[in-house]
Amino acid sequence: MKKIIPILLLAIFLVGCAGNAGGLGYRQIGMEEAVSIMEDESGYIILDVRTPEEFGEKHIPGAVNIPNETIGTEEISQLPNKEQLILVYCRSGNRSKQASGKLVALGYTNIVEFGGINDWPGETVSEKN
Repeated sequence: MKKIIPILLLAIFLVGCAGNAGGLGYRQIGMEEAVSIMEDESGYIILDVRTPEEFGEKHIPGAVNIPNETIGTEEISQLPNKEQLILVYCRSGNRSKQASGKLVALGYTNIVEFGGINDWPGETVSEKN
């Protein structure tokens, strides 16, 4: 019995770590998988964490803009459901990783980071005329 308890504790520890994507608290995927999710799923939010100026130049259709720099410790009124699937991107993938970590710290449980619009293969829209 003394030999089984350490083995069980180790198994529990390893399963707990694996379920958390290496401790990030959010999932990272590639563009191909992001496109597939957007085609096959519903009820998700596409979150662009670039500046309003960058967002205005071009963004993924239907995306919501909440700049990474504004995500802190306060609740985010545009994201009321902390269990909703939120697909996060930026320009190149750096700010989206930062923002995803901040969202997890705020209690969001279904965050998926997929990089930057620089690699986006699909349509984009502009708010500039």
